[in-house]
Amino acid sequence: MSGRKLIATASLIVITLVATPSKAAADWLMTPYVGWNWGGSANFINFEDFDDEFEQRANFGVSLGWMGAGVLGLEADLGFTPNFFENTTGSGNFQFGDSNVTTLMGNLIVGIPIGGQHGLGFRPYAVGGIGLIRLRVDGPDDFFTITSNDWGVNVGAGAMFFITDHFGLRGDVRYFRSLEDNEPDNLLDVGIGDFHFWRGAVGATFRW
Repeated sequence: MSGRKLIATASLIVITLVATPSKAAADWLMTPYVGWNWGGSANFINFEDFDDEFEQRANFGVSLGWMGAGVLGLEADLGFTPNFFENTTGSGNFQFGDSNVTTLMGNLIVGIPIGGQHGLGFRPYAVGGIGLIRLRVDGPDDFFTITSNDWGVNVGAGAMFFITDHFGLRGDVRYFRSLEDNEPDNLLDVGIGDFHFWRGAVGATFRW
């Protein structure tokens, strides 16, 4: 995979956020977070016997979002999971060397600000969008390296709880799935992929 997908994804997210209108009643939100992954399939190179499930893995990342005075908003979410494919459980019980998964998603947020947008408040929300899923696996003693860069989708739900005008807490659960490029010459020709996982995360949200 070319850098075309990374450039296209990053450009779409940046253009969307920059083009977002700035209104007095709107909120910008930044959330550094930590969490864990579970319940997925490690099959990403089309081996029929390579469908082992992996153990829970810690992840971390950051999201930058914009919420209007109503219920709609936009978000750019960057997540990273080190050691993603090590010590997995399943029929093969395989183990690799260094490995990681990076996700970069541009999302639509739908959430209702209960209690208003100032001071104490609560905002449950649903989120979903499309972006890039990058996987890297380095074999023992650097014998081999596998990388995969695919389009991906994510959907989920969570809630923000604001303690003050500018600070709150956020927690959510999201499902990620890769999209396969069936014809590499066509950037937009994609289908449902085999690689998928769940992510739960909690973080501190800064609002301005």
